[in-house]
Formats: sequence, structure tokens, C-alpha cells
Amino acid sequence: MVAQPRRSPEVAGLRRAVFSLGKTDESWFAHYLSCEQIKRSMNKGERISQFVAELTGGEVDPDDTDVANHPFYRGFFHCWNEQRYYEAHDVLEQLWLKTKSRDADYFKGLIQAAGAFVHLQKRFEHPSHSKHSRRLRPAVRLFRLAERNLSRFGPRHHALDVTAFCQLLRAYADQIIASDYKTNPWSPETAPKLKLL
Repeated sequence: MVAQPRRSPEVAGLRRAVFSLGKTDESWFAHYLSCEQIKRSMNKGERISQFVAELTGGEVDPDDTDVANHPFYRGFFHCWNEQRYYEAHDVLEQLWLKTKSRDADYFKGLIQAAGAFVHLQKRFEHPSHSKHSRRLRPAVRLFRLAERNLSRFGPRHHALDVTAFCQLLRAYADQIIASDYKTNPWSPETAPKLKLL
């Protein structure tokens, strides 16, 4: 629980007459809360919607049905190209969880690909760390799963060249395997960019 800010007697008296957050005996005005305190009260979907709205500079409609222009779909590629793979995964996960169509496997494949790059990025940043130094095998597993899930959507799906993307995933996995899981082919300078057609 976050400590309640001090209030003047006037504010304390108004407290009962104005909408406040939380339980009656522990509440205070919303404007006393910091942005971080408000974010903690949001669910993950709300936080992701806010994050995507900040990326796009506009309102986000999570129920948009045009996948190629859906803000979460576009947000995935925006995060990917900024090497924010974990955020890319989180953003697209919100769309994937609501999808009951065959696109669910497509989104799952993109999320797995982002997860693989999270492993490579962590390995690059902390090569001698006990946990992060062992991330190449899980990355290869995710590359293979992603390729399997995405390959049936080729050659193009929702404005993405799926065939080229699967070739990229296969090339990364093959490089790691060829090095006997010792060489990380990813670096910030050579990180792949994805472009929607």
C-alpha cells in the first residue's frame, strides 16, 4: 500500500463529498496519486493500451477488426524495430489473447519470435551471467516454434512478408546451431528491422 499523502483540514473535510479512489477509510483524491500509483491500479490490458497510445500518439481501440492497421499489431513492429522485444511480445499478446480465429497461431508465432530475440538480447547484454549465458538453446527452440506457427501464413499475411521473416528466423537458429550454441548472432548494430508492406 502506498503511503497516504498529508492533507490540510479543508481537503480532509472535502474528502467525504468528492469522489475518491480506494476504500472510504483509506481513500484520497486521485490527483494525489502519481502516475506510477495509478498504473499499479490498472490491469495489464489497460497498461498496454496506454503504452500503445503513447507510441502512436492517439487513442487506441483494442476492438479494432482491421488487423493490419490494429494499434497493437502496429505497436508490435514499432517496438521490434526499437529493439524492445519484450514490449513487442506484451503488446501483441493483448491481441492474441482476444483472437479466436486462425490468426491466433500467427500472433503466437510473432510473439515466439520476439521471445527468441529477448533471449539473444539478454545474452548479448550479459554474456557471462549464469542465467543469461544459457539463453541460446531456448532462443533456437522459440525460433523453430515461431517458424512452424508462421510458415503456413506465407507468403504474405496482414502486410508482413511471412516467407522472408521465416527465412530470417531460420538463419538465426542455424547460425547458433552451427556454432554449437556458443555464438550469439544478434547485436544492436545488426538487429533485424521488420517492415510492413
